Amino acid sequence: MTSSLKQPTGDATAGPDVSAVVTDVIADIRANGDDAVRKYSAKFDNWSPSSFRLSAAEIDEIIAKVPAGVLDDIKTVQANVRGFAQAQRDSMHDVEVETQPGVFLGQKHLPIVASGAYVPGGRYPLTASAHMTVVTAKVAGVERVTACTPPLRGEIPPATIAALHLAGADEILVLGGVQAVAAMALGTESIGRVDLIAGPGNAYVAEAKRQLFGTVGIDLFAGPTEILIVADEDADPFVVAVDLLSQAEHGPDSPAVLITTSAALGQRVIEHIEAILPGMPTNDMAGPAWRDHGEVHVVGTLDEAYGLADSYASEHVQILTRNPREALDKMRHYGALFLGEGTCVSYGDKVIGTNHVLPTRGAARYTGGLWVGKYLRTVTYQEVTSQAASAELGELCGRAARVELFEGHARSGDVRAAKYGGAPLPWSPLASI
Repeated sequence: MTSSLKQPTGDATAGPDVSAVVTDVIADIRANGDDAVRKYSAKFDNWSPSSFRLSAAEIDEIIAKVPAGVLDDIKTVQANVRGFAQAQRDSMHDVEVETQPGVFLGQKHLPIVASGAYVPGGRYPLTASAHMTVVTAKVAGVERVTACTPPLRGEIPPATIAALHLAGADEILVLGGVQAVAAMALGTESIGRVDLIAGPGNAYVAEAKRQLFGTVGIDLFAGPTEILIVADEDADPFVVAVDLLSQAEHGPDSPAVLITTSAALGQRVIEHIEAILPGMPTNDMAGPAWRDHGEVHVVGTLDEAYGLADSYASEHVQILTRNPREALDKMRHYGALFLGEGTCVSYGDKVIGTNHVLPTRGAARYTGGLWVGKYLRTVTYQEVTSQAASAELGELCGRAARVELFEGHARSGDVRAAKYGGAPLPWSPLASI
């Protein structure tokens, strides 16, 4: 049985017609290339430099402004991301098997040639997104990574540029919004098109990726950041409250959900949140998120908690219980698990090394997050070196194809069967050469 101490209270309100705006911008950039990109950069970001692409000298000058301690931290975090991505890559092996004498089937993992990394700016310049989208692509073996990040209040964001450069971006453009995504996806006179675009962004960036999917690959369809915590009576209610608010500050539409076996803990968490919020610097975001999208559910058992959590298929699931690793066996639907009080979602967001680009809005039911494999195409090859095997396959192909009324396919098999000592052609060629 489930009871709720807190449920969402806000009403859904219609926002601007994001889809229509994005459609118009993409169409203009498709038709007019650089001129349209420059027009929308000036319109939306008040940014129209002589070149959006930073030169090597400009990058060096910008990085020189970043404090040494910040650079050291960036390098440390990127080493964590690179190490885990490399472990993922090392787990993926090419395969070749001989399924019968003289019949070889193989699989290879080939990196895409060019990827785009979008790193948001605005209110939250997500430096960590540079690590997740560029380092991971480079570990996969992507030849060219084009990175875009918008200006920050009319200025180039030094720490973000440093992160992109240290991550290995091949070209860095100070360009944001729909115009950046469309330029990378479509290509312009000065911006080469890419094969896949990864990275978070606002509603317009997310919609641009959605509309351009197919023209270009994307990491995933992203929605507001989500956190769900499963806690028992042993959890520290203050820690739970702080961790819920850590993700609520992403935006006013970010769900923050607690599922607990202890009504007393749930009530204490609510009290802590209400005490913390007034003095929280990001209360303008976290406050509405908690008010409108915060939930606290009380369940009878941990098994019920895991089942309810699975129904959310949340982006981030934090387990604050006596035996947190139990969730590895009990749960199936999540973007990423964070096990135990020593771990928090913010570690995954910023420093620990796993990728923070994760599925939202229930997409964890059918996909995982961004990882090194997203930048690889798993392709197959086949080779038949035995004439006897080819003759046997040819006869089988002829029979199988004719069941489906594909006579041309059948004849490709027939030719090999006849040539390599199998059944004679069941049809007569009109002419011989």
